[in-house]
Amino acid sequence: MRPILQIIISLLVIGLVLIQERSGGMSGIFGGGGSGTPYYARRGVEKGIFYATIVAVVLFAGFALLNLLV
Repeated sequence: MRPILQIIISLLVIGLVLIQERSGGMSGIFGGGGSGTPYYARRGVEKGIFYATIVAVVLFAGFALLNLLV
């Protein structure tokens, strides 16, 4: 049961990371584009997705350690 939960959580992490909006795109990698500042405040749904990603990653790491120890 634990490996199946870990797979489900890993898919959730992948999905949450992919739906996070990045305004710079590929130009941000090479130094172009963007608003000139690397930091901006997250608001609304974006903030919820950010916190959900953190929770999912912590759950994934916890299940990985649990599977390692058991």
